Amino acid sequence: MRNGPDIARIASLVGDPARANMLTALMDGGALTASELALEAGVTVQTASSHLSKLMDGGLLALTAQGRHRYYGLANPQIAAMLETIMGVAASMGPQRVRPGPREATMREARICYDHLAGDQAVAMLDGFLERSILIRDGEIIGMGAAGPSFFRAVGIEPDALATFRRPVCRACLDWSVRRAHLAGSLGAAIFDKIISEKWARREPGSRAVIFSPPGKRAFEKAFLG
Repeated sequence: MRNGPDIARIASLVGDPARANMLTALMDGGALTASELALEAGVTVQTASSHLSKLMDGGLLALTAQGRHRYYGLANPQIAAMLETIMGVAASMGPQRVRPGPREATMREARICYDHLAGDQAVAMLDGFLERSILIRDGEIIGMGAAGPSFFRAVGIEPDALATFRRPVCRACLDWSVRRAHLAGSLGAAIFDKIISEKWARREPGSRAVIFSPPGKRAFEKAFLG
């Protein structure tokens, strides 16, 4: 057996259709009960419990107890990034499972990917940061450019505070719908928090879609797209 990470074990966990549906249902950064995840997966609660046990043992999920209820969520942002990348590969290689309707276009424009913005708007934002040297990129590594600290302080985000989190400040996350990178990491999360706190956009209930109001979209573009 070759040395290195056991990717076959992780692939087998994600590769089951019911477990894949459970994991993608948690990509909005929320937490669901076993019953709710059973509905997402289209299986019985008993079957869902077996799947959840495997995902927990594999380190893909975290469990939170609140009173009599037990809530399951993704273990960390890295799991969401992995799922987003797999979705990008699946979208490019087909066959695709597409739900028709206007929500799909909304999801392509802007959606949440665990705790940061994804979709067309997010990719355009990262492109703009790189073009203006607010951020710099070396291969898959993204870092703060010379113009970055002053830029983010001007919009109310303190870069030095982000560096204290136990995760990268900047990280490229492959966007499944655009198939190019958007911004993840603690900076990506801080920008999404800013969008929501300023009420530029709202979360669509029961969906990963993020809906910008017309004035909110203008404010977002002025602040982050230049």
